[in-house]
Amino acid sequence: MPKRSNERPGRRLFVERDIQRLKEQLERFKPFLSRRKPGLTLDEFDRAAERLLGRIFGETSELVETYAYAKLGEAASLVNMPEEAQESGAHDVERESLHQRKQVLESAVAELETLRFGAAAKGRDGHGPLAGAKVSDYMSTDVRSVYKDASLKEAGRLLSKWKVGSLLVDDHRRYIGIITDTDLSRKGVGRGLDPNKTPVEACMSKPVISIEDSEPLASAIALMKAKGVRHLATTEDGTIIGVLSVSDLLRAYSDLAGLDEEGAKE
Repeated sequence: MPKRSNERPGRRLFVERDIQRLKEQLERFKPFLSRRKPGLTLDEFDRAAERLLGRIFGETSELVETYAYAKLGEAASLVNMPEEAQESGAHDVERESLHQRKQVLESAVAELETLRFGAAAKGRDGHGPLAGAKVSDYMSTDVRSVYKDASLKEAGRLLSKWKVGSLLVDDHRRYIGIITDTDLSRKGVGRGLDPNKTPVEACMSKPVISIEDSEPLASAIALMKAKGVRHLATTEDGTIIGVLSVSDLLRAYSDLAGLDEEGAKE
């Protein structure tokens, strides 16, 4: 009788299949942004996208909830959209709502690719294409931060200005947390908070999760998966000197394994 194996060779196939399905959904979404005539209505697309996210991540997942907020355009219009854009009317809000949908789907692809890259980094024999790569090789050395009492709107403005997905939060003495674009939409808009009056401290994630810059990149992937985060502060002898994000991991894997980096975001 053949010996049973505890390995699950089909798991990676399921992840690959789900990534492909999400990318196909993103392809179907392109006409809505380019003004070409789409093959289905926006309502039909939304129902299909929410069903797909629900099947992959679970009906009660945060991605499904975030997509629901994206349909309203609230995250864009209340947090990340500059004031002059807010004043230009409902048309711009609708346009931003479309971009929010796209960002949620891209975020879903990134989460699955993190899982795929984590498995690839380990490999069957404990080694893989990321073997030998260090956190310092791919982290960003630009430490962007925001004061804890700054408004959510100000945080959104800085994220847009610096084109980053996260900001470290400080109290003028030390870093006490981190706030991401996802925090703004899920914790801020999702709770109905006023972005003009709500301080960053109310929605930041804490404590700051960090990793030494000398650690293997595969360890950073494992830490992100274990903590359920997409951004890590990077340290040198305990002092924060940079940030490592999921998009940095995608770039690393693209460099080392020759994979396409399409859909990677900060």
